[in-house]
Amino acid sequence: MIDPRTAPYGLFLLRVSLGLMFIAHALLKYVVFTIPGFAGFLGQVGFPTFFAWPVFLAELIGGTALILGLYARYVSAALVPILLGALMVHVPNGWLFTAPNGGWEYPAFLVVAAAVQALAGDGAFALKASPSPIAARPVAAR
Repeated sequence: MIDPRTAPYGLFLLRVSLGLMFIAHALLKYVVFTIPGFAGFLGQVGFPTFFAWPVFLAELIGGTALILGLYARYVSAALVPILLGALMVHVPNGWLFTAPNGGWEYPAFLVVAAAVQALAGDGAFALKASPSPIAARPVAAR
């Protein structure tokens, strides 16, 4: 059973933590690896190098939108393909993220966390809540 009194706050914590994670990874790509370095990495693992800027911007803008609660349901869903790409990169390394080059446990968890946010909604303190994808139907009177 979902507790309607506390669930919005749980979704808020999920939304903010996902947003911080996306911003941290975007800044890692920009500051540490640099965009050309990240593009080179993408090429090494079989992705088109021109994805470097779109991935960086999606993580930075998407992470910010999540923290602020700007259509978080849709933003989370839109970021799932990026997380699936990261998951594909890490699958050959094994399960544990402590494996050389990082395993796939953490990217898999992030895919699930973003999917939960997309399915469950924006949570408390959202500046622009996403409309529910399922239209509310009135309950028939008894």
